[in-house]
Amino acid sequence: MSLFESLGDRLNHIFSKLTKHGKLTELEIKQAMREVRVALLEADVNFLVAKDFINKVSEKAIGEEILNSLTPGQQVIKIVRDELITLMGETNAKLTVSPNPPTIIMMCGLQGAGKTTMCGKLGAMLKKQGKKPLLVACDIYRPAAIEQLRIGAKNAGVDFFEKGTANPVKIAEAAIAQAKKMGNDVVIIDTAGRLQINEDLMKELENIKKEVKPTEILLTIDAMTGQESVNVAKEFNERLEISGVLVTKLDGDTRGGVALSVKAVTGKPIKFCGTGEKIGDIEPFYPDRMASRILGMGDVLTLIDKAQASVDEAQMKKIEENIRKNTFTFEDFLVQFEQIGKMGNLADIAAMIPGMGSKFKMADIDENKIKKYKAIIQSMTKKERMNPDLIKASNRKRIAAGSATTIQEVNSLMKQFEQTKLMMKNMNNGKLQKMLGGKFKF
Repeated sequence: MSLFESLGDRLNHIFSKLTKHGKLTELEIKQAMREVRVALLEADVNFLVAKDFINKVSEKAIGEEILNSLTPGQQVIKIVRDELITLMGETNAKLTVSPNPPTIIMMCGLQGAGKTTMCGKLGAMLKKQGKKPLLVACDIYRPAAIEQLRIGAKNAGVDFFEKGTANPVKIAEAAIAQAKKMGNDVVIIDTAGRLQINEDLMKELENIKKEVKPTEILLTIDAMTGQESVNVAKEFNERLEISGVLVTKLDGDTRGGVALSVKAVTGKPIKFCGTGEKIGDIEPFYPDRMASRILGMGDVLTLIDKAQASVDEAQMKKIEENIRKNTFTFEDFLVQFEQIGKMGNLADIAAMIPGMGSKFKMADIDENKIKKYKAIIQSMTKKERMNPDLIKASNRKRIAAGSATTIQEVNSLMKQFEQTKLMMKNMNNGKLQKMLGGKFKF
C-alpha cells in the first residue's frame, strides 16, 4: 500500500456520495465532515489538527454559495483540497543557501528514523544540482554509523569526512574548515540519534548548533511511527528550533498522518520525503501535489519531474525517430523498460496519473513480469532484436529456455510488443506519452 492510499480511498468514497446529489443540505455536509474526521484520525492525523481542519472546511462548505451551487459536491472537494494544501504548508519549502559558502545543514533525529541514509540521498540530490557536498560523520556512538555514512557518500559520489570518535563539535568544526579549503559549498552533518529523546542528546546537538551556526537544521522523522513522530518533531523544535522536516518511508504501508500533522504542530515545513531505498529516492515536498494525490487527482508534475530526471533524451529521440520510420525494435522496447524502471515503483507512478491511483493495484502492475520481459529480450540475438520478424516458433523455444521463462511468456511479450508498436505509431506527439512509451497493460 502506498502513501495515503487508504485515506485517499476513504475520502473518495465519502465524496462520491456528495457528488451524486444535485443539491446538498447542511445536514449532509455535516455528516460527510464527521466521516472525513474519522478517516483523518484513522490515518493517524493529530487529534487537534483533524478537529481544526474539519472546523475550517465545514465553515466554508456550509456557506450559502456552496449549498446553492450547481455542483456542490465538487465545490466541497475543492475546499478540502485547498485546506489540505494550507495544512501541509501551501508551497514547496526550498533549502536556504548561505550567502557565504559553505551552506551548513545539520541533520538530526532519533535512531532508526533513517537520518544517516537521508544524508546520502540529500548529498546525491544536491550533487545533481551542481553542488559539491561534504558528508560529515558526527554520530560517534552508534556502531557502524560512520561506515554507513561513508558508504552513503560513496554511493552518492560526494566527499566524506570523519575523525573517528573525537568530540562531535570538534569534528564539525574541522569538517567546515576542510570544506572551505577544498571548495565544498555544502556541508551535511550527520549527528547522533538515540532511541528516545534525552538530555545528553539534546545538549550535544545544542553545542554543535552553537559552534557551527548551521544554515539549516533538518529533522528526520519516520512516517511509520505515526503520532510519536509528531511528538518527536515538537520536542526537537522546542530545543533546537529546526528549520524543516524530512519524512522517511513514505513508500511503505503508512497511514500518512505525520505528513498532515507536522507543519500544524511545529510550524515548520516538510522539505523533502524519502520514497524508497535507492540513493535517488528523495523528492522535494509539494503540498499542492500531495493534496491532489490524497484526493485521487494524480500528480502529473511530479511524474514529469521523475521522467525528466530518469529519461535519457538522446535514447528517447532515437526511439521517436524509429517510430516515425516504423522501425521500432526490441532494442527500443528494452530501452523503454529500463527508462521506466528508473522512475521508480510502477504502482507509485500509476498513482500519479489522474484517476489511476485507486484503479491500479499491485496485482495490475506486475513488476516481476517486466523483469521476465527484459530477460526474454536479452536472450534474443542481436539480429532478432533488430528484426522481430525473424522470431519463429523454433526461435521462441530457444529464447524461452535461455531466459528461464515459458513459450507462453515469450508469446505474451511478442503480442505486447506488437500492440505497443501500433499504439505508438498512432499516438499523438504529447511529451509525457513519448516519455512513458504508451500505456502498458501489465
